Amino acid sequence: MRHSLVIVGAGPRGTGVLERLAANAPELYAGPGLDIHLVDPYPPGGGRVWRHDQSPLLWMNSQAKDVTMFTDETVEVTGPVLPGPSLDAWAGLDGRAFAGRREQSRYLRWVYEKAVAALPPGTVVHHHRRRAVRVTGPRGGRQAVWLEGVTAPLAADAVLLAQGHLDAEPNDTQRELASYAERHGLVHLPPDFTADADLTSLAPGEPVLVRGFGLAFVDLMVLLTEGRGGRYEGRAQDTYVPSGREPVLYVGSRRGVPYHSKIGYDWTGEPPALPRHLGPAQIDALLARPGGHDFRRDVWPLIERELGFAHYHRLFTAHPERTRMAWRDFDEKYEACAPGSPERDALIASAVPDPADRLDLAALDRPLSGVRHTSYEALQEGLRGHIARDLARRHDPAHSPDLAVFLGLLSVYGQLTRLPDVGTWWHGFFSLLASGPPGPRLRQLLALSRAGVVRFLGADVEVAADGGVFRARSATLPGHVTEARALVEARLPQPTVARTRDPLLRALHAEGAAATEAGLLAVDPADGRVLDRAGVPHPRRFALGPHTNARGAGAFTRPRTNSPSFRQNDATARALLDILGAAR
Repeated sequence: MRHSLVIVGAGPRGTGVLERLAANAPELYAGPGLDIHLVDPYPPGGGRVWRHDQSPLLWMNSQAKDVTMFTDETVEVTGPVLPGPSLDAWAGLDGRAFAGRREQSRYLRWVYEKAVAALPPGTVVHHHRRRAVRVTGPRGGRQAVWLEGVTAPLAADAVLLAQGHLDAEPNDTQRELASYAERHGLVHLPPDFTADADLTSLAPGEPVLVRGFGLAFVDLMVLLTEGRGGRYEGRAQDTYVPSGREPVLYVGSRRGVPYHSKIGYDWTGEPPALPRHLGPAQIDALLARPGGHDFRRDVWPLIERELGFAHYHRLFTAHPERTRMAWRDFDEKYEACAPGSPERDALIASAVPDPADRLDLAALDRPLSGVRHTSYEALQEGLRGHIARDLARRHDPAHSPDLAVFLGLLSVYGQLTRLPDVGTWWHGFFSLLASGPPGPRLRQLLALSRAGVVRFLGADVEVAADGGVFRARSATLPGHVTEARALVEARLPQPTVARTRDPLLRALHAEGAAATEAGLLAVDPADGRVLDRAGVPHPRRFALGPHTNARGAGAFTRPRTNSPSFRQNDATARALLDILGAAR
């Protein structure tokens, strides 16, 4: 009897596991023929988010040299390391380029085809361009995967759920806003993948409130400006010439500023020895705590120490002329002080004379805290100044401690993938500092602001549905109200199993699969097996990706970083092959 594996989701995660299946099969699978069923309405490789059929104006958010789908000598996997080209090498791009998403789609399709070609003889890959709606079957026997519009299910010896980012049902607030918009003839666009959103209801010249200043906003900005015929001119592309078809975007958020620009220079010299304060031993200790752990109390102090070490190690070793103490002396005294203590603050003030050289994580998290403007124009000038200063700093190697903090953040993220639930604040903070837009996008934002197409609201934005319109207020400009007949929630839906629109995951959760406090599907960190509410792993059901607590680190993997995603993919692929090899 031929054995069967069903993978729900044929995007980058499903493709990555397929590559690991091919790599490990010669060692682990000697069974009869194998059928691998990929279930996804979108093309294999790119899946929904990275499909080729989207605007050519949309870019990746990573430099081409920082994107790979292949293991290398740094990756700690049990299976074989099979190197392959990163995106820049494969596509012949400048490594610093921010490739278009269509180029990444072609790369992912090539990786998929390469993985399929490497599968053992007798393996057949079937792509079902449908949605999977349910998984049934006994714990100890074959599973049945039901597809939308098909009466007979797919039989599977094992199932991997790799759906990726999920759509979500609106929460109570979003439902109220949608209902209000319908009653008053307004426009309300809830959280969504910007490339999929219908933006035709946003009329030229009309004010649009935009709540959210992250990467979803950047895509929205691009599609509603260049996407409607506008263009940039000048040597630095710093002047925007409107087409006249753009709406006017009034953007604000909790922080009130965009994510920090991508860093525009390379590392040189001695790297900080990471991890130092948050490594495998500390994660083991956190997992072993009898009463569990609290992120703010137990984890965040370790993160602060790790980022502080990375920052000051770089400052003292690469820019010693801006310090007043030998590194060894500073390091010893710094380690003896608790984070946030008066003793540590006094040490830093005495050893680092320029406040711009000191690491202030609270100020980075809330840069507009306490900032108040007295006029609308002052707010616009203030925000433009903030963005311009950020761009200058993030492209100046004189501020290379910022790059050291970035490396520290990557190290921390890689360790935190072992913890079952770290909440949403950490992911937002990581994205603010480590996953911001390319520098050219922020230069475009400045040009759009000067042209009056984008206008800033400030921090702690509150939107009220009142008087037949939407009204926005911000603590940064007290007393000022901005009215509009359109409101866009520029952020991704929260991937919770309770509110997802994915019927398979909702049914799985309703039938006993566990969820974390943040609503993610709970899986065994060792190999991705789905856990029930008693914490028992399912013998034949696996899940990986952002809808689970096995999220990995970022959308794609940087070469030579011992990626958690690669380690997860390898462990899951080997577990799947063990099941398939033993199936009867």
